Amino acid sequence: MSVEPYREITFDKEGDGPAGQSAALAALARQGVTDLVMLAHGWNSSPSGATRLCSDFFAPFPGLLAPGVEAGYAGVIWPSMMFSGEPVPDYRALVTVLPEKEPILDRLTELLVTAPAEESAFAEFGALLRELTDVFSGADGEGVAAGPGEPLPAFLVADPVEVCALFTAALEADTTTATAAGADAGAGAVPAEGFGGGLKRYWKGAREVLRQATYYVMKKRAGQVGASGLGPLLGEVARAAPGLRVHLVGHSMGARLVAYALEGLPSGARPVASVTLLQGAFSHYAFAARLPHEPGRSGSLRDMQSRVRGPLVACHSRHDAALRVMYPLASRLARDSESFGPAAGLLGSDDPRWGAIGHDGVLAVPGTVVRTLAAALREGVPASGCVSVDTADVVRSHSDICRPELARVVVSAARVGR
Repeated sequence: MSVEPYREITFDKEGDGPAGQSAALAALARQGVTDLVMLAHGWNSSPSGATRLCSDFFAPFPGLLAPGVEAGYAGVIWPSMMFSGEPVPDYRALVTVLPEKEPILDRLTELLVTAPAEESAFAEFGALLRELTDVFSGADGEGVAAGPGEPLPAFLVADPVEVCALFTAALEADTTTATAAGADAGAGAVPAEGFGGGLKRYWKGAREVLRQATYYVMKKRAGQVGASGLGPLLGEVARAAPGLRVHLVGHSMGARLVAYALEGLPSGARPVASVTLLQGAFSHYAFAARLPHEPGRSGSLRDMQSRVRGPLVACHSRHDAALRVMYPLASRLARDSESFGPAAGLLGSDDPRWGAIGHDGVLAVPGTVVRTLAAALREGVPASGCVSVDTADVVRSHSDICRPELARVVVSAARVGR
């Protein structure tokens, strides 16, 4: 590990973790630590890969801190996903985070590798995806999810041929997505080689559909781990070490995790001094009290920024192909059943309803401050409220976060810099 003291906090898919984790963090305060920086990795990370990410990301911090600041560090390790972006991905790796779904994953792997050219194979593919994600058909023919959560993704119950065709067209239309796939864990693009014409061509899109189905599972899991795991744990730390200032940092789906940790904080607990979201894979309207396109509804994390004593900073980049192309497409197909069929538009990238916070920052929250990266590094970020920082000058892809400039943004938000 590049920094000390460092602790690793682990959670299972329900947000449960080993006993004593909050006590271990609180003990850092008794050792003189004043500020604790916690990083939650995104989806598509193995535990060892998550540890390496923490080591690389934290490396610049000691040289950035002001005299008298004693920092501690923690990695938030949760069961996300290991999903290869190779031309023939190792779908079996999904068994490590979805062991109960092993027979389903075996058959999905077989279909995706052999790419049969029959409609019946796509019908089977769709049925297997619904089993994988615990989505079942209701009495009216509409899909229903098993248990509470966000609205059911419509693409899981639509015609699988039409869905796979749409994703295939999206991948072929945006060449930068394919270029970024090798660098972006979970970006979703698949090279075109190995696919024939006719229905066989749509198996390229089917691979992305599987990614989006597993994304749906991980999306729910990240929120669960944040609200039921990290939030309550931080409440315990606050009781045991009330003077410790906690700074949450999350990448991709980990940004969603730390954001939902704010929702899970016990009433009255305010241990979080700053939050920095790096390429956050959730809605840019999440913190809005009123949605611009539907004023009667609010974002899923309405006003949660008020639970942060300092700023909530969203770093975003237009170069993130995963969030620029696939996130809005999947979001649209998840919510809008009219997005399918021959007359459907392809990407809908000009429709702000489906945008990600890691693509264009916090939207529809009055008072949000907008900064370029250069301005944020020169002037710092405000001491409170929502802040959007355009990091496109240094962040060139979804996973491109181990940059000293981003470490400086975190330090600025935490008010611990030189």
